[in-house]
Amino acid sequence: MKFNRRTHTCGELREENIGQHVVLNGWVDTRRDLGGVIFIDLRDRYGITQIVFEPSYNSESHETGKDLRSEYVISIEGKVRKRPEGTENLAIPTGTIDVMVDKLIILNKAITPPFQIKDNIDVNEDLRLKYRYLDLRRKEMQDNILLRHKMYLIARRYFDSNNFVEIETPVLMKSTPEGARDFLVPSRLHKGRFYALPQSPQQYKQILMVSGFDRYFQIVKCFRDEDLRADRQPEFTQIDIEMSFVDVEDVYEIMEGFVKTLFKEIKNYDLRTPIKRLTFDEAMEKYGSDKPDLRFGLEMVTLSSVFQNSEFRVFKEAVETGGIITGLLAKGCGEYTRNQLDVLTEFVKKLGAGGLIWMRVKDNSLEAPISKFLSEEEKQGIIKSLGAENGDLVFILSGAKLKALSIMGNLRLEMASRLGLIKEDAEPAILWVTDFPLLEWDEETKRFYAMHHPFTSPKLEEIELLKTDPAKVHARAYDLVLNGNEIAGGSIRIHDAELQSLMFKTLGISDEEAEVKFGFLMNAFKYGAPPHGGIAFGFDRLAMLLAGKSSIREVIAFPKTASGMSLMDECPSFVSEEQLKELHIKIR
Repeated sequence: MKFNRRTHTCGELREENIGQHVVLNGWVDTRRDLGGVIFIDLRDRYGITQIVFEPSYNSESHETGKDLRSEYVISIEGKVRKRPEGTENLAIPTGTIDVMVDKLIILNKAITPPFQIKDNIDVNEDLRLKYRYLDLRRKEMQDNILLRHKMYLIARRYFDSNNFVEIETPVLMKSTPEGARDFLVPSRLHKGRFYALPQSPQQYKQILMVSGFDRYFQIVKCFRDEDLRADRQPEFTQIDIEMSFVDVEDVYEIMEGFVKTLFKEIKNYDLRTPIKRLTFDEAMEKYGSDKPDLRFGLEMVTLSSVFQNSEFRVFKEAVETGGIITGLLAKGCGEYTRNQLDVLTEFVKKLGAGGLIWMRVKDNSLEAPISKFLSEEEKQGIIKSLGAENGDLVFILSGAKLKALSIMGNLRLEMASRLGLIKEDAEPAILWVTDFPLLEWDEETKRFYAMHHPFTSPKLEEIELLKTDPAKVHARAYDLVLNGNEIAGGSIRIHDAELQSLMFKTLGISDEEAEVKFGFLMNAFKYGAPPHGGIAFGFDRLAMLLAGKSSIREVIAFPKTASGMSLMDECPSFVSEEQLKELHIKIR
């Protein structure tokens, strides 16, 4: 159907356009018929303009306008006028004008949508995902996608200005599963062989460092076949970064500059740098998390020294087995009822705790079911260590160090929520977490796994410990954390073939397995690999936080559900026998 090219968008017209003849195209947002005069809010992604069909102005267009319904796609020609006094809508930029319609063309009719195209709708998410093309018409969703677009531009400008080169890496690569499962793609031409979709471009970007591209970045799709959560998707986007001839301080400097630029251009917020740093051990002991939320205090306190000579069996066992005793002070919560305390006890039990020790602070001492097992010196030690006062409530957990700290960290977040300590308008709390353990021991398989990945460099002064006590080795690794969410993670890499071989050996990866999985990278290192390191930003999670959302599905145009389904186009889907036969696959 023929229609005139638009002269303006629906968010563009102002009082200086009064008297002009204009052409607008868009969707019918709302329709009001007031005594024969029809008012239509016409919408496109730029905004809303009110258009008016008045029989005394143009009877032909008014007659056609009677047919208009919500979500019809139309083109109109008309004259801009100042809205009559008292009818202005100052809530929208175009609210002081409207357009008197001379000509209307209905480009496409629409059936009634399954939900209203407006913000803050109370609609089941599955319905929104099934009709995602309608959901994306809503302003808040379009704002989220436009925010992503702006973030892409900022990233590319910033890294280009700092001499980084954007280089695409393959989407079909070799399967080298370490941690999450690979998505596999069968090869039609090479029977029985499979490509994998990249969990990250890790090996390729290290190869690029060997190739002499000393500063690489890429906004890249990554794929992991893992259990999903609100902030996970089977396919996700990273800003992937690698640099040669750098140490950790160089990485911090470049990344802090990027984050500062991002906050200034997106939120008009001046982020203070250098960014605060905490070691992994400090973060765990104070906050019970390697991605702590620092928008509020409520710090945990290690109480092990208070109970060095305790006769209370639970604490005595924790001290003797090298575990930890950790405490948390809930200010002013001393009047919590037994029912409230039982709910919190059940909360920590579901996380794996044997129980929760609680104590009320009264008369400058502690009142609790276990108080008879504690000496007065120990009670006063608890009060002093936590800075407790009358009317406060004390929580204590003990056991294996990381497990007990992690559970208390979850209780910390729960209490912060109950006490209303997390303010939505709080300043962004951003920090580096450093000095991670290089390895973590898995009791089930009786072997070490790399906490980040097997190419992460140990601290150089601790390399010998890899041979004698690997659990004590720290990594030259770092995570960037925003409001309790990890937004980026990286490390200085191993660039020496001999050290990489030792790392594989420590991880229980044989020479043969290393050759099969990583041979091409190891061979590349033999030709002169520079010292290098990098980081990857979780782009979706960063966009989610900057948009003030709680799920990354809100900032992805076409996301999957929590079970990895796309409800709109019904994928994953079955394929024909002919397709399977071509790929040499049979489904049992």
